[in-house]
Amino acid sequence: MSVAGPILVGIAYVLLMSLLADQPRQRLNAVLVAGAGAVYWSGGGLGAWEFVFGAVMTYVAYRGLESWHWLGVGWLLHTGWDVLHHRAGNPIIPMLHDSSLGCAICDPVIAVWCFAGGPSVLSGPRSSWRGRLSG
Repeated sequence: MSVAGPILVGIAYVLLMSLLADQPRQRLNAVLVAGAGAVYWSGGGLGAWEFVFGAVMTYVAYRGLESWHWLGVGWLLHTGWDVLHHRAGNPIIPMLHDSSLGCAICDPVIAVWCFAGGPSVLSGPRSSWRGRLSG
């Protein structure tokens, strides 16, 4: 598996999120962190621990509504969960054997951005989109 692809996905995520105004960007990231806690529920292979992890991620996402730091923590927690699933042979996308490994490489890219406060990395395009995407 190439490491470049998942890193590029993480960078693309940051670029797309940069199109949103600050507050909607943080709220959407909180929703996505909560969703990341539930992606393995339909057969992740870790039994009841899948639901425990989902509850932890829901709490982290809730805290992330007010703090980018918590969103970074959420993406790092999901990185660890992806590693466990990769090692157990239960990938996030069943037909792509290395999909959990790819996710584990992508998520820290997003986490670093979150720890930086989730800033827009775009200067020009963001200002033209801001009115339409400020929600």
